[in-house]
This record gives sequence, structure tokens and C-alpha cells, in this order.
Amino acid sequence: MTIHKDWPIGYFIGERGAPIDAGVIDAFRALPVPNIGDSMGRSVGALGLQAYHNDANLVLCGPAITVKVRPGDNLMIHKAIEMAQPGDVIVVDGSGDLTQALIGGLMRTSAVTKKIAGFVIDGAVRDLNEWAEGGIACWARGNTLRGPSKEGPGEVNTTVHCAGLVVSPGDLIVADADGVIAIAQDELSVLLPRVQQHAQREEKIRASNLAGSNDPERFNAILRAKGCPV
Repeated sequence: MTIHKDWPIGYFIGERGAPIDAGVIDAFRALPVPNIGDSMGRSVGALGLQAYHNDANLVLCGPAITVKVRPGDNLMIHKAIEMAQPGDVIVVDGSGDLTQALIGGLMRTSAVTKKIAGFVIDGAVRDLNEWAEGGIACWARGNTLRGPSKEGPGEVNTTVHCAGLVVSPGDLIVADADGVIAIAQDELSVLLPRVQQHAQREEKIRASNLAGSNDPERFNAILRAKGCPV
């Protein structure tokens, strides 16, 4: 990231990421997040977040607008909401701080009006009754009634670390009842068919399990390879 000489230290507003094809977004929306994680090596995915939108069937899938804030301050989240386009996901690095909420009901109303898809926040939220009305996704680390300051500093559209995820502007965020994952744009075309094939394999295994005809050799071969007689 290049900081222009006129930018005050600690404040930065960058460009949004390149657009993602709508067909690619729809294809990933149809895939379970655990299948995506399995296809990415089973070592990625947000940690410690919970859903606050009261809809286990909601699937969040859209490009990231990233925000880095000082713990307990939401000035740059307001700016991100202003900049967001319909379907965007605002991803906030709040350092996991739970002493002050970063977003609440009024910001939720603004986001719903702009048709923002949702928020992923490594920090706290408040006004839980409003989030529970649904209509917009919200994953966060926790909640508190204590409100934020609006002073900054902060950054919009820079690479952030959010609950174990590294997210750059324009990365694809996918989230369902199992959790949240981020996919770099340059991985989308390679990853999509891999996840689709993985999902198809799981459907075959599920059908076999339902029929009571699962293959014991699937795991026996692993045990023999470990030196365990079966």
C-alpha cells in the first residue's frame, strides 16, 4: 500500500477491489462453507465469530470492503458504508476488542437501505434485537451496550486481519451457519471447480451412508498405512 504524502498518518481510504463476476458469486453461494474450507487445506476460516442475524439459513456471499479501526472507534466504518455498493460485505479488523461496540442499529438501517449484504466484525456489536430481525447478515466476536467513539484513525480498503482471516479489498467472503471464509480473487477460478467436485464426492458418501453401504476400506486403508492391523 502506497501512502500519499498528503494522507494524515493513520488515516487511509483506498480503492475497492476489482469486480467479481456475478455468476462466480452465485456459484460459491450454492456451496457449503465447510466444503470450501476443506478444498483450501482445512487450515483457513474465521475463529471466534458468531452470527447475530437470527437466520441459520442465510448465506452471505459478496466482495469485501475492508476496514481497520482503532479498537472502540467506528469512524471509518461509517465511511465504508457510504462507499459500499449493493451486495458488498464490510469486513472490520477491530482487534477483537469487546469493550465498545463498533456497529449498532442505526448503522444497520443505513446498510439495509444501501443493500449491503452484511458485516464480518472482529469486535463487538450492539442493538441485538434489531440485528435479529434479519435482512442483513452480521457475524461478530461479541456484543456490548457501550457505544464507540468516532475520531479515528482507521483505514478503508487495505489488507486486514479479521478473526484469523487475511482479507484484501475485493476478496470474496462466503459465510453460512458454519462460519466465515475469505477467498482471494486470484484463487476463485481454480478453487470453484475443486469445491464443486468435493461437494459431489460428499453427496455420494452421504447416499452410501444413508443406504447403510459405506465402505470400511476407506478408513481401514489409512489404519494399515499407519501400521495398525485391522
